[in-house]
Amino acid sequence: MAELLLEVGIAVLGVALAGMLAGRIGLSVIPAYILVGVLLGPNEPTALLGVPVALVNEGEVIDVLAELGVVFLLFFLGLEFSVDQLLRDRRKISAVGALDFVVNFGIGAVIGLAFGWTFVETLFLAGIVYISSSAVVTKSLIETGWIANAESSPILGTLVFEDILIAVYLALLAAITGGGGLRSAATSVGVAFLFLGGLSVAAWYGAGWFERFFATGSDEQFVLRVVGLTTVVAGAALALGVSEAVAAFFLGTGLSQTTHVERIEHIVAPARDLFAAVFFFAIGLSTDVTLLAGVAGLLAVAVVATTAGKLLSGTLSGRVYGLDQRRSLRVGLGLVPRGEFSLVLVALAASIGTGRLGSVIPAFAVGYVLVMSVVGSVLVDRADGITDAVLSVMGTDSRS
Repeated sequence: MAELLLEVGIAVLGVALAGMLAGRIGLSVIPAYILVGVLLGPNEPTALLGVPVALVNEGEVIDVLAELGVVFLLFFLGLEFSVDQLLRDRRKISAVGALDFVVNFGIGAVIGLAFGWTFVETLFLAGIVYISSSAVVTKSLIETGWIANAESSPILGTLVFEDILIAVYLALLAAITGGGGLRSAATSVGVAFLFLGGLSVAAWYGAGWFERFFATGSDEQFVLRVVGLTTVVAGAALALGVSEAVAAFFLGTGLSQTTHVERIEHIVAPARDLFAAVFFFAIGLSTDVTLLAGVAGLLAVAVVATTAGKLLSGTLSGRVYGLDQRRSLRVGLGLVPRGEFSLVLVALAASIGTGRLGSVIPAFAVGYVLVMSVVGSVLVDRADGITDAVLSVMGTDSRS
């Protein structure tokens, strides 16, 4: 117990110091949290200037805290939406989601086939490079203040579409690789959509119940009720094969219709930030940088091609929402980071353990998530300068 407590303390202190350093040099805290995870984690190199630095190991405690980071980032994202707004924007969400899928899943498929991968291996690769990280993107939106801007709507719409698509994609992939067949896949998809449908109904009609349940003068009781209910809903979703992130999102939309939103944002936000910091730290913790040399060529191609793909699909999505060129470009920049879903696919690939699924894909995915998390965060952090440069080249200098 003492060793475990020490490791958690080192992890939290490590991200605190990394965040302080990032603030002093004017960078986003996200890449700082990831890189300190690489430095303190169990993978090579385990020494810096001859001094051992492998101080924190992957374990259930870190994994659970990291999972809560994803859950509460998406829960807070749901607070910015309402069921009315989702229904009102359903056609736009479907349009930008389909556009995002065609462009970015398509790029992943082309890369896999170009490198001579099999059909199943290509499906894994395409999934890894397709979906943006809801956790990283949401943290960036909150950190930069974009959450209140017009460009947040197409970004969030794309994330909602992607997270819902996870249920279908994972069920089909598990059926293909596990031999469960289409009936098993259809059952999994059906259960997922029944759960999400029930959650949507609860969010739509449950505002009065939420209002009463969270009505308490005690901040302690309020935090316990918010954290407890959110964690139970996310855990139930995960047990049924549904994205815990999208379940937390829908719960957040239900609470967005109550008078408790401001209190949640004020009192529960510190817990969200703690869990989120551990999530980004855990990405670095799982990254073995010594494996990246073997996939360097594939990694370089994927980073360049898929960054361009998200910039293209995101910019076009901004135009679907009627945004000007500047804000549309910012949509593309905001969708570049990849993260948690790519790592879920790694676990599925590793469980098969044959050919590239058991060796190349895990090494590629952790490197890809690390690079794209850092690149994506820096792009958002430097968005004003980037959009100025792009619009200057295009001969457009208007601001909004």
